[in-house]
Amino acid sequence: MMPRSPPARALLAWVCASLCLRPATPQGAGAPETVAGCCEGDLLFLVDSSGSVTSYEYSRILSFLGDLLAPFSLGPDEVQVGVLQVGTSPRLEFGFGRHQSQAALQEALRALQQLQGDTNTGAALALARERLLQPGPGGARPGVPKVLVWLTDGVMTGSVLQPMAGLRQGGVAVLAVSTGYGNLQELQKVVTPPEERHLHFVDIDSLGIITADLRDAIVELIRVQRFRVREVTSRGALLQWHPVLTKDTGHYEIEVGPVGGPPDRNRRLTHSGDTTSAHLTGLQPDTWYTATLTPESNELFYRPRSVTFTTLPEELSPAQVLISDSSAHSLRVSWGPLQPDSVQEYLIQFGALPADRAQTVTVSRLQNSTVLHGLQPDTSYLVTVSARYQSGQERAMSVKACTQEVLPALSDLQLTPAGGDSVRVSWREGKGVVQGYWLSWTGESPSGPKTSRYLPPDSLSTLLTGLPPITRVCVSPVYRTARGEGLCCTAHLD
Repeated sequence: MMPRSPPARALLAWVCASLCLRPATPQGAGAPETVAGCCEGDLLFLVDSSGSVTSYEYSRILSFLGDLLAPFSLGPDEVQVGVLQVGTSPRLEFGFGRHQSQAALQEALRALQQLQGDTNTGAALALARERLLQPGPGGARPGVPKVLVWLTDGVMTGSVLQPMAGLRQGGVAVLAVSTGYGNLQELQKVVTPPEERHLHFVDIDSLGIITADLRDAIVELIRVQRFRVREVTSRGALLQWHPVLTKDTGHYEIEVGPVGGPPDRNRRLTHSGDTTSAHLTGLQPDTWYTATLTPESNELFYRPRSVTFTTLPEELSPAQVLISDSSAHSLRVSWGPLQPDSVQEYLIQFGALPADRAQTVTVSRLQNSTVLHGLQPDTSYLVTVSARYQSGQERAMSVKACTQEVLPALSDLQLTPAGGDSVRVSWREGKGVVQGYWLSWTGESPSGPKTSRYLPPDSLSTLLTGLPPITRVCVSPVYRTARGEGLCCTAHLD
């Protein structure tokens, strides 16, 4: 047994103050509040079992562990517990996943035997590192939080700073409970911040004072999002939760209301025990809400779970206006997003630019597109979509749209032999604003060479020479935006 270090005056003052400020509740008095279903993580307890701990102190530590862990749900998707005892030769009493029920865990804790010997904390931490950071049977699960809780009387051999730092760098949260008068500065460097939550000095007979605080600190480290909000919009949200009930064991009560609003106006929903989600609709945009989920069961008590979220600012329609299916005399206008719950009607105004009188079409709040008819060809229009809201608000968005040009077909194409291998091609003047004419001709074989020529708009005939005996000639009118439909004739030359 190694002698204890004398306490520092500042440390004694801290211990006395912390004990005087907390109610003296006897250990084990009353059932602890349940934390069933709250968490998922691997907890390894490093228990000082050396000769510097009396048998009475050892029994108090085991009782404290039983009370601390009693409320947790154990299992492959919940909390798993391991216990590593510190002595001359440290020993892993049981690894993670060994005990899958509270009854089995509590029995294992009561059956622990003190090791005695020296306080070989360094060797114990090497074994703890294997269990927490290296895969293998009895090791920690990948992807879940890992916590080391060190229960010590303050007596140790060798420095623990380096191995503890290695554990923290590996993602392990380190908490410590000292029932003796250990080195305060060293213990402050060992634990994961914040030290006021993760480091406790307490007399062995007053361990029960810190049970709730230590449990809360552990829960904060390994709590999973059992109740969360997804797919938040301006007027809705999706609530999801981890199942703790079944259809036969109870149901879920959900209460939703604006933060700070009167509780009597909150919305209340009931869902069966086999559901894991609920859709919320009819919410107000850009508003903070609190949703509380309460599992109701006759078998177990489950603590209500709450989540706070804010809806998105409302994106007033129309947020976008699109033009499609444009022709010479019509076009389709579309807009979004569609908001039938808040929009009363849509007004579509359109007029030719630069300053023609606008026409108006009224459209149902259930529509997000319409076709505008009776338009002038090859003309620019200003199209404005306005949404009239039931609240009296109005939002508008304008876009520029163009109708297609009318492309009249060519008429009356004639081919007149001009002797030898020549032919005169003539046609009637095209309708509309013709920019020119496009001629092309080829021999009898479709795969033969094709010759083309562009003629100005005042040309209504041309002479082609050097033609094959059988030549197909085509003429198309050319307009500002495209070619019109042409005519083709075949010349047979002697």
